[in-house]
Amino acid sequence: MATVKPSAASSVPAATQPVGTPASPASMGPQPSVNGNQVMQYVKEVVAFGSRPPGSSGHAKLEQYILSKLKGVDVEQDKFTAQTPAGQFPINNITAKFSGKKDGIIVVAGHYDTNYPLPKSYVGANDGGSTTALLLALADHFRGKQLDGYSVWLVWTDGEEAFVKWTDTDSLYGTRQLAHKWQQDGTAKKVKAFILVDMIGDADLDIQRDTNSTPWLTDVVSQAATDLGYQSHFFQQTIAIEDDHIPFAKIGVPVVDLIDFDYGYNNVFHHTPEDTIDKLSPQSLAITGNVVLQTIQRLNAR
Repeated sequence: MATVKPSAASSVPAATQPVGTPASPASMGPQPSVNGNQVMQYVKEVVAFGSRPPGSSGHAKLEQYILSKLKGVDVEQDKFTAQTPAGQFPINNITAKFSGKKDGIIVVAGHYDTNYPLPKSYVGANDGGSTTALLLALADHFRGKQLDGYSVWLVWTDGEEAFVKWTDTDSLYGTRQLAHKWQQDGTAKKVKAFILVDMIGDADLDIQRDTNSTPWLTDVVSQAATDLGYQSHFFQQTIAIEDDHIPFAKIGVPVVDLIDFDYGYNNVFHHTPEDTIDKLSPQSLAITGNVVLQTIQRLNAR
């Protein structure tokens, strides 16, 4: 999900602008390409599991599905029990690691849970399904490659949704745990950028500029979208979003949230049984995936 903050002021510290001059598009090699139809097929397979809140059979089946698609990849699972206002629930962040030659990590993350509780008819095609699928397509893109730039870690985050009502303590269970873990073991210092994707399948794609994201990293995304001719789909509006990037921003990791928090007129489809696959577009999924890949290229070239 994610939620909009009442105030437009940022609540997280700004990460330091890295040294280096951005490269021109011509110097960064071939433009990336994500197959939107492939991503859409993954969305269809994900929503076939039905509603997927933590602790449900749909959630357990989706976990195994994700892991089955990552065979042969370096995968780390971060399992723990979350204490929530609705009781205890199993949470599992899944990270697929693709090694690069440069010292550092670029993280691309998105949540795979749907919110709790909702009718079984709620399938979360956009909110949860689109990002789960896009990360699977990105895993296909990186699989078997020796990356010339930074290592890329794809993280399927869990427990993003509130169990009762969105608050600082009833939300973002998986990423609050993961940010603490990475801060303790030193991983956080190696993360050059944390790119979050959320609700990015809307056929009418309009990704907002988030004031809780790191300004310089948001600018890199904007440059990447412009490189590919997709600038009209990005940052035409500015809002403040609370989402899975917040725990990492609080520990000084550069973050950006790519989210279209306007799903249907006045967000009417969000968190309703109307969040179905017919509202999504392969083009929107491809646009977001390509901009993520182009952003990674720009970060590698800095």
